[in-house]
Amino acid sequence: MDIKLTEKQKIKILNSDDVFDIMQKVLNRENKIDQDKEHFWIIGLATNNRMLFIELVTLGCLNMTVVKPMNVFRVAVLRGAAKVILVHNHPSGELKPSEKDNDTTDRLIQVGRILSIEVIDHLIISLKSFLSYADIGLLMELSLSMKWVPSFEIEERIREEEKLIRQEAVQLAEAKGKKEGKTEMAKMMKQKGIDLSTIKDVSGLSIKEIEKL
Repeated sequence: MDIKLTEKQKIKILNSDDVFDIMQKVLNRENKIDQDKEHFWIIGLATNNRMLFIELVTLGCLNMTVVKPMNVFRVAVLRGAAKVILVHNHPSGELKPSEKDNDTTDRLIQVGRILSIEVIDHLIISLKSFLSYADIGLLMELSLSMKWVPSFEIEERIREEEKLIRQEAVQLAEAKGKKEGKTEMAKMMKQKGIDLSTIKDVSGLSIKEIEKL
C-alpha cells in the first residue's frame, strides 16, 4: 500500500532523525487501525537521497511480520529507486533488533545488491523512539555477511581477490627489482668515488642508505 505524500513531504533524507520524524507520523496514522501489529515499510530514494515514496510492504501480528524480498523491491524497481531505507515498528516499544530482524536485513541487503538498489539503513521504530542499523554500525556488519550471498557471487569475489593478490605480488616484485637495481648502481658509483650527493640524485636513495652500502 502506497503511503500518500505531498511534494513538500518528499524531502531529501540527511540522517536517521529525518526518517523517524516522517515515519512517526505515518505510524501514528496507521496505529489508529492496527495498534498492536508490526508494520514493514520501504522508503524509496533517488540518487540524491530525495524521497520518492513510502510503501507499506506487509502488516503482521503482535511480534512479527513476514517479509519477502520480491514484495520489498517490487515497487523500488518499478518506481526507479536508487536506494531504499527499511522501516518496521515494534509494538512492544522494545527497539533491540531480534535475530530474525538481522537475518531479514542481511537478506534484503544482498538482494538489493543484485538489483543495484542500495539498502542504506533499517530503522526499528516505536511511537517515541527508534534504532538505526546504520547509526550503530550493524548495517555495515551485516553487509559483510556471506549468508545470503549467491554461490556464483562468492566465486566471483574469490576470483577478484585472487586477481588483486596477484597484481600486488607483481607490483611488489617489480618494486623490489627496481630497488635492487638502484642499490647496485649506487654501489658501483660509490666504488668509483663519485660524491654521495650525485649518487643520491641519480639513484633516488637517501644519503643514509648510500653510506650503508
